[in-house]
Amino acid sequence: MRQHTIERNTKETQISLALNIDGEGQADIQTPVPFLNHMLDAIARHGHFDLTVNAAGDVEIDDHHTTEDVGICLGQAIQGALGDKRGIKRYGNAFVPMDETLAQVVIDLSNRPHLEFRAEFPSQKVGTFDTELVHEFFWKLALEARMNLHVIVHYGSNTHHIIEAIFKAFTKALDEATQIDPRVKGVPSTKGML
Repeated sequence: MRQHTIERNTKETQISLALNIDGEGQADIQTPVPFLNHMLDAIARHGHFDLTVNAAGDVEIDDHHTTEDVGICLGQAIQGALGDKRGIKRYGNAFVPMDETLAQVVIDLSNRPHLEFRAEFPSQKVGTFDTELVHEFFWKLALEARMNLHVIVHYGSNTHHIIEAIFKAFTKALDEATQIDPRVKGVPSTKGML
């Protein structure tokens, strides 16, 4: 089983996160950021990953540290669970519509971190959640997972729909990229390593 557990404890956050790439979409998400809980649940269920997150953080200041650090931990868990990446497809691409919104996410599990983020949000908040934290979450995740991550929102007008479509497109692309392809012998790279 490709799985990994992360513990991260700082003066700002305390996080325990477990990821099973070859899961069944089981989610046990407990953070003090309700919208983040909703998005993490979507990652597990739509990617068929098992994901457990228990997080506490200084949300009396704002949701920044908790959201950022969960992104760090999830990225590290993805990297840890994939190991040497033997046999994986490596690339993933997904379009996800949500009502008036169409989001696309393209992933290369290249070991070269980069985030290209082409999305704008009509509102600065969804509930109490600052929408600028979506970029922060994915940037830290891409960095720690050492993935090349492109997020493109083709169109949309409802901020909640835009963000949710991004998260769902991300998890569908990640599911594709992490699948084992029996045609791949060793690591899918001309370099012989990722």
